[in-house]
Amino acid sequence: MTTRGYAKGRAKRAEILDTAVSVFSEVGFRGASVREIAARSGISHPGLLHHFPTKEALLMAVLARRDDLGREASVRGGAGGADRLFRLVDLAAGDVGRPHMIELFTTLSAEATDRDHPAHTFFMDRYRRTVAEIAEAYRAARDEGALRTGIGPDDAARELVALMDGLQVQWLYDPDRVDLVALLRRHLEGQLVVTGESDSR
Repeated sequence: MTTRGYAKGRAKRAEILDTAVSVFSEVGFRGASVREIAARSGISHPGLLHHFPTKEALLMAVLARRDDLGREASVRGGAGGADRLFRLVDLAAGDVGRPHMIELFTTLSAEATDRDHPAHTFFMDRYRRTVAEIAEAYRAARDEGALRTGIGPDDAARELVALMDGLQVQWLYDPDRVDLVALLRRHLEGQLVVTGESDSR
């Protein structure tokens, strides 16, 4: 295949993933049809299966893409604990600009509580990893003297994840009245003795 052919294949794969995000967001994984995703992508059913041999493979590629978009705002490593926590404000601001991704996450994370769902292990591992990373950032903030007295890192991490998920649902229902970025920043500033200098402000 020529370089042009590879580029065309990558572009079509990206188009399929964008379409799948929309369809999975609308009807969930179980309600989605691979044929519908292929039709909306302007490709035949066998053509889609050339890129993604199963519906499960397509789902996992979509979820991996969603995580890739937020990787730069991860709380893992680097900088101080407080700075790492305030990166979550940037992540939330980025997500607001990608409403389909918020719809996708809220739809699939609820659907995947079923142990037989193909994304069950993905979401279970993701929540465990996310809580652990945020708890570590809270511990680093505590060690720096940036965390207010009486806040436990492990409980604070679970509460923060619950707040983020809950605000996303409320934002989907009423985006004009729910400023999830400001609310998240305010929550963190109430826990920390420093103010976040986020680019999303």
